[in-house]
Amino acid sequence: MSLELLPQYIEKVDELLAADLPVNELISEIEHNLLPEHMAILLEAFPLKSRLIIWQQLSSEYQQNIFLEMKNESRQMLLDSMDDDSCLPLFDKLDANSLLELTEHLSDRFIEYAISQMTVKQRSHFKKAQDYSESEAGHWQSFDENKIPEKLKVSAAKKICAKNRAPLSEVIYIIDTESKLLGEIAINRLLTLNDETLLTDVIYQEVQYLEATKDIEEAADAVILSGKSALPIIDENGCLTGRLDLDSAYQYKEQLKDNQLFQSAGLSDEEDLFSSVWLSSKNRAIWLGINLLTAFLASWFIGLFEETLQQVVALAVLMPVVASMGGISGSQTLTLIIRGLALGQITDANRQAIVKKELKVGAINGILWATVIGIITFYWFANPLLSVTICIAILGNILIASLSGVWVPWLLNKFNIDPALSGAVILTTVTDIFGFIAFLGCGTLLLL
Repeated sequence: MSLELLPQYIEKVDELLAADLPVNELISEIEHNLLPEHMAILLEAFPLKSRLIIWQQLSSEYQQNIFLEMKNESRQMLLDSMDDDSCLPLFDKLDANSLLELTEHLSDRFIEYAISQMTVKQRSHFKKAQDYSESEAGHWQSFDENKIPEKLKVSAAKKICAKNRAPLSEVIYIIDTESKLLGEIAINRLLTLNDETLLTDVIYQEVQYLEATKDIEEAADAVILSGKSALPIIDENGCLTGRLDLDSAYQYKEQLKDNQLFQSAGLSDEEDLFSSVWLSSKNRAIWLGINLLTAFLASWFIGLFEETLQQVVALAVLMPVVASMGGISGSQTLTLIIRGLALGQITDANRQAIVKKELKVGAINGILWATVIGIITFYWFANPLLSVTICIAILGNILIASLSGVWVPWLLNKFNIDPALSGAVILTTVTDIFGFIAFLGCGTLLLL
């Protein structure tokens, strides 16, 4: 239900901020009604200046919960904009799993502070998880497993389960004095047993488990296909170290799917809607460069038939470069906007700000790659006017692609057409048509 309130809250907050009115009462209402993960989405729908105003109105406990739900780039933008005294409370009393999710993108001073604020038990869990690489199941295990020594009676096991039962638990694990996994007992079965029965007399020993060094993707699949809510994780000595539950497995699979979607467009799934222009430009420039190589390869093959073409052979050879650069630039923006629409982050209120940001990114990458392509064209054909022609066409097409990447999915969404299915087709058509008109039009004016 709270997610349904998100778009209207974004609009209300934006209206108050635009009118320079206080937002504290509205933020209190939002804090009461939105889950932390939804509040993180709301914050990411605003430029940094507005985001900080909203952030300052939130309670410290709620701030920490939101911080854990943010994308890495959004967290870093927040940390960079505040002094250490304001940042440190965000790392108070974190558990091992929460800190593990943050460590890759945190500076050492924050990690060291977070570790110093942990309990001894959580510090031990964190150290244990750090013994494994990020590709191994042991790095991502949770340490809330239900484990009970084999020598106890059923009555003691019942008390322990009632007091310390972890989420998504359907079994308890039985261990020996060295913490080696001996077997498991279903909690439903445990409740029906006589209190005086020894656990060793009733444990089920054929346990499906995961080795801590197992690839995390394979481990997640194993949990999902197991039919159980979690699988125990053991180390090389057979000792129980933790478990991987269904929630974590599905989260990993969803994250993997998002990564693949954004990587296909040359983006990071962690990119913030309002990340810095230079950072966005850098992230996308690499993939534009890779795309340029494939575009010139296509042009080289067309150039093999140069002798059979007439006066405008150079224009025909270079046409795929113009179309391809516009297409990849537009698809990057398109992917980012589709995600924002799906999460309810993009509204009438912030659309113009997003358009301005994307145009700036397009201008930077347009100038960069128009220059690179112009130089290559000059050395290839030794024609300065042809180089100017393609520079103008590349810059114009990337700018149009950036603009179309925002407006095409927005308009499709307004007409209740799924932009994820049809957006790429329409955007490619727009960039191809504009690219060819700009290139051939400039060529006609400057070369003929």
